[in-house]
Amino acid sequence: MTETPSFEAALAEVEQILRALEDGTITLEQGLAQYERGVGLLKLCYAQLQDAEKRISLLAGLDGTGKPVLHPFDHAASDGRAADAPRRPRSATKDASGLY
Repeated sequence: MTETPSFEAALAEVEQILRALEDGTITLEQGLAQYERGVGLLKLCYAQLQDAEKRISLLAGLDGTGKPVLHPFDHAASDGRAADAPRRPRSATKDASGLY
């Protein structure tokens, strides 16, 4: 069983394959084999990029079309009271400095 290369390793191998194909020092059969390997690596790279894009969309809160996912705001009071509970007014007493 072969291990799936990382994105960076696959991309580096594609670059090596391109250099070998461009310089023309390999035979036709070797070139075809290298070309097939390169296509497979590119498919792997695209799949990894799509997966990363999906993960980023989930983290950023985007839907399938790239629009933000909106949820109703829960406006419950942070002090544990219900948001619609009446608030008691503070007593307006001065401290020793004469300030409220």
